[in-house]
Amino acid sequence: MGSQKWQILIESGWCKSCGICVAFCPVKAIVLNVEGKAMAAKEGRCTGCTLCERLCPDLAIQIQSLEATA
Repeated sequence: MGSQKWQILIESGWCKSCGICVAFCPVKAIVLNVEGKAMAAKEGRCTGCTLCERLCPDLAIQIQSLEATA
């Protein structure tokens, strides 16, 4: 039985570069790119806690569950 995997979806057009998602991600799966926009950097680390999704003032982030792999 495999572990749960998560996908970080970020709508960069909605991101206002506040950095809240980066500051609160407990596993540092999100970083700001050269334009200052949020991007998934280490998606494999994501635990699905949804802190980034819940704290994003721009509603630019969604965390989706992927099927567990064997």
